[in-house]
Amino acid sequence: MGRILSRRRFLNLAAGVTTMGLMPLPASAASPLLHRWSGAALGGPASIAIHHPDPGTAAHLIERCLAEIGRLESIFSLYRPGSALCRLNRDGHLDGPPSDLVVLLSDCVRFSQLTGGAFDVTVQPLWRLYADHFSRTDAPAEGPGRDAVERVLDLVGYDGLLIEADRVAFAKKGMAITLNGIAQGFITDRIAEILQSGGCDSVLADLGEIRAFGTHPNGRAWQIGLADPRATDQIARTLDIRNQAVATSAATGFQFGSSGRFHHLLDPATGTSAGRYAGVSVVARDATTADALSTALTLMPMTEADRVLSAAGGSMALFTDPVGTTQIRKGDLSGNT
Repeated sequence: MGRILSRRRFLNLAAGVTTMGLMPLPASAASPLLHRWSGAALGGPASIAIHHPDPGTAAHLIERCLAEIGRLESIFSLYRPGSALCRLNRDGHLDGPPSDLVVLLSDCVRFSQLTGGAFDVTVQPLWRLYADHFSRTDAPAEGPGRDAVERVLDLVGYDGLLIEADRVAFAKKGMAITLNGIAQGFITDRIAEILQSGGCDSVLADLGEIRAFGTHPNGRAWQIGLADPRATDQIARTLDIRNQAVATSAATGFQFGSSGRFHHLLDPATGTSAGRYAGVSVVARDATTADALSTALTLMPMTEADRVLSAAGGSMALFTDPVGTTQIRKGDLSGNT
C-alpha cells in the first residue's frame, strides 16, 4: 500500500542478482542463452531472466511480458483513476468487469476463507483512515480514535464482496478494496506463463514477488536472498528454489507516521496494524499463493501456519520476530497435485 504494490521490496536475489535487477554473472558462469531484462514495473524495480536459444525470440517474449504488466496494472491499480479497481471503489459496483478481475477476486475470497478472514482485500477503508489521519500536521501520534476505527470496521468484511461474471459490487456503501496483497503475485504468475508458453524452460521473474521454474542454466537451483525485514539492505538467508515462488510481507514496507507502530499490514478483525512479526516469507507453488499467504500469516499465530500452508499449497513459511529470530513452518503438500 502507499505506492502501488511497493511493500514487497524485501526479496533480493543472491549470486549475481539484486533488488535493482539482475546483475551480470561471473564470466565463467555466464550463459549466452540467458537473457536478462531489468527496469521498473508495478511501482518498483523489476527483473526477468530467461533461458532461450534465440535472442530475437527472447526479446519479443520480454516485450510481451511488459505489455501484459501494463495491461494488468490498468485493471488492478489503486493509483490510476481509470483502472477497473478505482472505478469499482468509486462507484461501489462494476458492470462487465474484466475477466482477470473476476478471477483474482474469486481467488481473494478463497484465500480469505482458507485463512479465517486474515486475508481480506476489503481493508482499504482502514488504510484510508490511517492515511488521512497521519496526513494531518497535527495528527495525534497514537493514531485514529477507537470510535473512528470501529466505524470503519463496519465496512470491512470479504463477505460483503459480491462477485459474478458480469458484475462486481459491494454490499455496503463506502466499502473499497485493495489488491496490493495479491495482485503482484498474480501478475508475476502471468508473466511466468507467457515465458513458459513461449518455449523458455528456465525462468526467474522478480516483480517484487519471485517466480522460478526450471533451474539456472548451469544446472543449479535459482538462489533467492531473503533480506532481513528489520534491515532490508542485508541478506538474512538464501533459499534454493525450483518451480516455486517466494513472497515476503514486512511491517517496514509502508508505515504511517514515524513511530513504526502503524503500518500497511492492517488486521481486518481489529483495525490495528499487525505486530506479531517483523516479517513473514512464504515459499509456494505459485506467486499468487505466496503473496496472499505472506500477507495473511503476518496476522496469524505461527501454530496456524501448518494448516494454512497445507490447505493453500504453500510449502514453507519463515517467521522473523521483532528481535530477529526466524522460525520455519512447513506445509504438508502430499494431498496437493
